[in-house]
Amino acid sequence: MNQLIISAATEGAAAVNPLVPNPWEMGVVLAGFAVLFFIVVKFVVPMFEKTFAERAEAIEGGIAKAEKAQAEASAALEEYKQQLTDARAEANRIREEARAEGAQILAELKEKAAAESARITAQAHVQIESERQAAVVSLRSEVGTLATTLAGRIVGESLSDDERAARVVDRFLADLENQNAGVAK
Repeated sequence: MNQLIISAATEGAAAVNPLVPNPWEMGVVLAGFAVLFFIVVKFVVPMFEKTFAERAEAIEGGIAKAEKAQAEASAALEEYKQQLTDARAEANRIREEARAEGAQILAELKEKAAAESARITAQAHVQIESERQAAVVSLRSEVGTLATTLAGRIVGESLSDDERAARVVDRFLADLENQNAGVAK
């Protein structure tokens, strides 16, 4: 039996070359490859292309959105810096106005205080002068009475005559004032 198998194998082996493929197998493999190629080209590749396009669009859209957000952030930053600069300038202006206003108020208060001080001083001088005049009148009256009484005691007679007493007192006070004026010079 071995002999028979070996002889059958040698006869079929001589007729069929193992390196040359069977035409039926090649036809089935080519038909399967064509069907598989058709399915891949018709269904799989478009889905990959669609996914690729969506991802590319999403990435480009994301980049565009990021660039737009970056531009908006830069614009907002510039606006913020401008507002900050304006606010600082406004604060400086307000501070300077407050200083000037404070200096003006201080000058006005000093002026009012000086005017009030001058008014009070003038009023005090007037009051002092009027009190001095009242004291002079009172002293003249008292000095006149005392001088009349003293003169009456010295002379030995009464100087009760008011006109005569007034003349004597006036003459006495005028002499005192002349003596004080001579000493003061």
